[in-house]
Amino acid sequence: MKAAVLKSFGSPLVIENAPEPVLGTGEVIVDVVATRVLSYMNEVFDGTRNYALDLPIIPGPGGIGRVRAIGPDATKLAIGDWVFCDPMVRSRDDAVAPDIALQGLTAAGPGGMLLQKHFRHGSFAEQMRVPTENVTRLGAITPEEATQWCALGTLLVPYGGFLAANLRPGETVLVSGATGNFGSAAVSVALAMGAACVIAPGRNETILADLVRRFGARVKPVKLTGVEDEDRESMKRAASGPIDCVFDIMPPSVSTNVVRAAIMAVRAYGRVVLMGGVGMAGGAGLELPYPWIMRNCITIHGVWMYPPDAASRLIALVRAGLLRLDEYEVTAFDLDHANEAVAHAATNGGPFKLTVIRP
Repeated sequence: MKAAVLKSFGSPLVIENAPEPVLGTGEVIVDVVATRVLSYMNEVFDGTRNYALDLPIIPGPGGIGRVRAIGPDATKLAIGDWVFCDPMVRSRDDAVAPDIALQGLTAAGPGGMLLQKHFRHGSFAEQMRVPTENVTRLGAITPEEATQWCALGTLLVPYGGFLAANLRPGETVLVSGATGNFGSAAVSVALAMGAACVIAPGRNETILADLVRRFGARVKPVKLTGVEDEDRESMKRAASGPIDCVFDIMPPSVSTNVVRAAIMAVRAYGRVVLMGGVGMAGGAGLELPYPWIMRNCITIHGVWMYPPDAASRLIALVRAGLLRLDEYEVTAFDLDHANEAVAHAATNGGPFKLTVIRP
């Protein structure tokens, strides 16, 4: 099969013939039709992000495709089914605290690296081998629609955060980082889950206005000034009522003051979800007052990705018409132009932008 291979950090992907994956028990082989390219994939490939990758590797986290072969443990899947391939691979010998690898992207700790030795190759290829439990049926779609369905990979991240916070219909949500790629996805997911109001703080007034244009008056934009106390009060005023849940997806480059301003706008007995990058680039960590957390009974959820059943539940929201994939503007490349796709994604990673490779 044809594949794009990362052989060394700092080098371009090599497009070459690679061995086809071999089916084992508990596995599915999928013909990849479309796979998204993360906006920061260039930073993974050049080593800037210091992701745990045992090279050489076929990169690519997840994708959309059709079932080519199934193992004896699959009872619902059929050859030819359209499926979403979830890149979040979990070890099967510890249900309470499984080791995790993001297939084709990175691994968490020594256990995750062990997983990566087997489920190492991702979706920048004509075929990929996936754990049976990581394959979710989409129902009938067309090959053209497969590119739009790649947006699931982005939408699943904030969906996992809101599931952890037990977001309920009618609640008020604040999305810290609403003008980014994952933050704008969080706005759409919160509304699809029934949020009555989403506070969207940011500095880019054009993007804030676009969020209101897309989703209507349930989105309340707030222009940030960088002054922590002033910004916090502006967010509270925009909510015109208690803020039940704060979702943070800010990147590592953002000041902790900006993140803290949003987090501490949550009401007493409220919930905070941390999925951003504060401190990950070596900067200062997030400091929150112990007395404020304790006396206000604040629940703080650290969340990495999403639970195993999230994909099927999110697909149901799409099928019900509550979450629209056509919000995304898609630019597609073939596998021969994988390096061009990575470069394009790096410069076109804004809200509702999607770069896709179609092997």
